[in-house]
Amino acid sequence: MELKIRKSADIYIIDVNGEMDLYNSYKLKELVMKMLEKKIQKFVINMENVEYIDSSGIGALIYICSTIKKLSLKLLIANVRGSVKKVIELTKLMGYFPITGNVVEAVKKLTD
Repeated sequence: MELKIRKSADIYIIDVNGEMDLYNSYKLKELVMKMLEKKIQKFVINMENVEYIDSSGIGALIYICSTIKKLSLKLLIANVRGSVKKVIELTKLMGYFPITGNVVEAVKKLTD
C-alpha cells in the first residue's frame, strides 16, 4: 500500500494505492494520527486505487472515523467501489462511513 498526500485549500487528500490489509493498514492510521498532531481538520481518504480490503483495513477506517468524530473534525471517504464497496456493505458500515462519490464532490462538501 502506498499513501500520497495532496492538498486543496485547507483540505488534505490522502490517496491510498494498493491493498489495505493486515500487513499495512496501520500505515494509514499512523499517517492520520500524525496529521491530527499537526492540527489538520479536514480530510478526504481517496480509495480510488484500492482493490482489496480486509478486516484490518476496515478496522483502521473505523478507528480513523471514530477518532475524527470525537474531535469534531471532518472526514470523507471517496471513490469506494468494487470489492471494497462489497466488503463495507457486507459489514453493514455504509451508513457509518462518510462516503462520497469522488474527490471533487468530497472537497466541495468540506468547503461549504
